[in-house]
Amino acid sequence: MKNRIFMYLFLFSVLLIVFQYVNSKNIIDKYENDIQAYKTNILEQEQRLATLEENNYELAHFNIEGNEAALTYFEDMGYKTEELIPAIIDGLYSMNNYKGEDHPIVPYVSMTESKMVINKVRILNHKWLIADFTDSQNWGEIFVTYEIDENNDLKYKLVEYLMYPVQY
Repeated sequence: MKNRIFMYLFLFSVLLIVFQYVNSKNIIDKYENDIQAYKTNILEQEQRLATLEENNYELAHFNIEGNEAALTYFEDMGYKTEELIPAIIDGLYSMNNYKGEDHPIVPYVSMTESKMVINKVRILNHKWLIADFTDSQNWGEIFVTYEIDENNDLKYKLVEYLMYPVQY
């Protein structure tokens, strides 16, 4: 009888050990799969981040914030670039508040009931900027030079412009 009890205990122990082994193996396999999935995801995200950083570098190339020579030009003239750059952009945006049909710098008249307005401005360097404009249906882009005169007034000069054909 004692032998049977030991035999049953032994079988029960073996079954318990086999159950624990299988259960642990399944848990470890699941964790390994999760770890592999996370590693793959991390690798994809790192590649995506590298691509975005490269794109950001390319986009910042023609931008005054990435142009040390243009910033130095303004600083050498005694201007604070943190104040001047927003003033240049605001000066162009302030032209959106005009009376009549003719925008002060956009060479096109609105063909809709809304006015032509400048939407986005990018300062390229210490002399040039580009902007896009729209009247909610038609849109285009302008290339503008700017300078600061001896009275510290901003002067804008339209150099080139285009309007995209209407898409129906």
